[in-house]
Amino acid sequence: MPAYAIFIRDSTLDPEELETYSKVAPATLSGHPVTLRVAYGRHEVLEGPEIEGAVVLEFPTFQAAKEWYDSAAYHEARQHRFKGANYRAFIVQGV
Repeated sequence: MPAYAIFIRDSTLDPEELETYSKVAPATLSGHPVTLRVAYGRHEVLEGPEIEGAVVLEFPTFQAAKEWYDSAAYHEARQHRFKGANYRAFIVQGV
């Protein structure tokens, strides 16, 4: 059953840190079974607070998504995301 890692950027704190993150994060996906489904495309908030953008990554299983998120490579990369912006992130199992 597929699972989706969803990242919602609420507000930017440090554009330089986000730039660093955007350069190093894609390489962390290498070797993981993932498909990029959404990456900061056009959006319209229908309910709730405004967002700056969103990313959706599809993995074949919940465990595969967790393995990528918990990987050493992504652990290092996400430190730049934490410094660069306020995000909400979660993994959800598909149907």
